[in-house]
Amino acid sequence: MKSLTEQLWFELPQRRGFLNITDSVAGLVHKSGVQEGLCLVNAMHITASVFINDNESGLLHDYDVWLEKLAPHAPTSQYHHNRTGEDNADAHMKRQIMGREVVVAITKGQLDFGPWEQIFYGEFDGRRRKRVLVKIIGE
Repeated sequence: MKSLTEQLWFELPQRRGFLNITDSVAGLVHKSGVQEGLCLVNAMHITASVFINDNESGLLHDYDVWLEKLAPHAPTSQYHHNRTGEDNADAHMKRQIMGREVVVAITKGQLDFGPWEQIFYGEFDGRRRKRVLVKIIGE
């Protein structure tokens, strides 16, 4: 069995945002040499997310608007978590909704997606460096 573990690092200048990381992950699959296996992509911070969906700018905008309605950043005093001196309780909740990781099958050396599927990094408390773990295993 082959395996590869790599980290991707991100630092978004704004509080929230989405990055398509499909090409970066596909490059790691190629680097691993795995032809048949699994690829785990995992956000390693509690205010960031990894998810799969369509790479369509309107949809990404809709996610941002929807998440802000579900867990608005302001007023920060509405959250007990923020009484610790933090101001990111909303980011924890947004991450919970969007998810921590994805697992994608590797078939014939390629990420095996359904139509339109892409891998995204979601940032909900940006302006600092965060990482995503990519773990690839297989033959």
